[in-house]
Amino acid sequence: MKITTSSQEVIEREQQSMFQVYRRLPIAVEYASGCRITSVDGDTYLDFLSGIAVSALGYGHPRLIDAITRQAKAFMHLSNVFYQEPQVELAELLVQHTGYARVFFSNSGAEAMEGAIKLARRWGNARGKTEILAFSGGFHGRTYGALSIMAKPLYKDGMEPFLPQTAILPFNNSEALRNAVTKQTCAVVLEFLQGEGGIVFADPDFVNTMLELQEEFGFLIIADEVQAGAGRTGKFFGFDHFLVKPDIVTMAKGIGGGLPLGAILAAQHLENVWDKGMHGTTFGGNPVACAAGIVVMRELYGGVMRNAHEVGCYLRENLSVLQQQFPQIIEEVRGCGLMAGVKLSSPAAPYVEALMKRFVIANATADTVIRLLPPLIATRKDVDEFTAAMQDCLKG
Repeated sequence: MKITTSSQEVIEREQQSMFQVYRRLPIAVEYASGCRITSVDGDTYLDFLSGIAVSALGYGHPRLIDAITRQAKAFMHLSNVFYQEPQVELAELLVQHTGYARVFFSNSGAEAMEGAIKLARRWGNARGKTEILAFSGGFHGRTYGALSIMAKPLYKDGMEPFLPQTAILPFNNSEALRNAVTKQTCAVVLEFLQGEGGIVFADPDFVNTMLELQEEFGFLIIADEVQAGAGRTGKFFGFDHFLVKPDIVTMAKGIGGGLPLGAILAAQHLENVWDKGMHGTTFGGNPVACAAGIVVMRELYGGVMRNAHEVGCYLRENLSVLQQQFPQIIEEVRGCGLMAGVKLSSPAAPYVEALMKRFVIANATADTVIRLLPPLIATRKDVDEFTAAMQDCLKG
């Protein structure tokens, strides 16, 4: 590996060799540990983004590193023509803890959503149901199926046409949902807690309307839990904060603990929809990633998920105090667990930049929201450090 001397050197090299599609922070990372990352310049940052909700156990977690190392020494890839213990064990843990009947492993959340759409359409075609409905503010990935059910012009402009028989409705609008659902509706896709949409929960009345319409019209509910799942909200799924059991769930990000891993979970009535050969992947369910996923599951149910709830409550308490101190700047504190949003009265990007100058990493979403997604191992001391930096930024 080439040895670099500064972040600026890496930035210049990246600009000469890669597509310029990312709005990167001007930091080249040398190593990371726990909730902190250190740049090649020697600066250490408190990370309240965790790879956009990926590094659930933080960086360098010893049991995670040990499991990855042991599995890599045994075998790193076999393809899905072989039975593999890490896949089976992780699937068993997911079935045990969620109550779903079947698991399919993918590489990412976008790939999981593509598979979920295929599964729903395969189920629906036999019933004359092909339309997929989704909602504004949702983010489901960058592939064509995912983009077809998202209202994100920046991601879509000039790349049409998208999947037919899809529609995007206003989020939390029960009337619009009632007007859109028909006998041809195959599935309704939603994030019960929207991440990129600004850390916004589905309204309980809206969810109840969806359930009533499902009872009447018989469509599937697909829950996108890529960001809110894997314990981030203090419960395993974001929809666990509602009295609902979606038919299909997509997961990724935190479940791999830092390695590429996604999953589709399906209820028992869908377990025989696919026949052999109808869906597949070369790398999905990679044994090293699944070995990491097993550790993540064990750690979540061994206390990390409880920590996400408790420290998350403390974080929101601190944010509420800041809101009282700066009511002209902070309009609302959102979220639950360690998935929080600070809704501002002006664009969030300048405050994210100010936090970075104080060696704290967060990001802006939905224009005016500071999104906070710290590792689920974050402590109250970490929250205090973040709060002090945030307070300093708000003072100007």
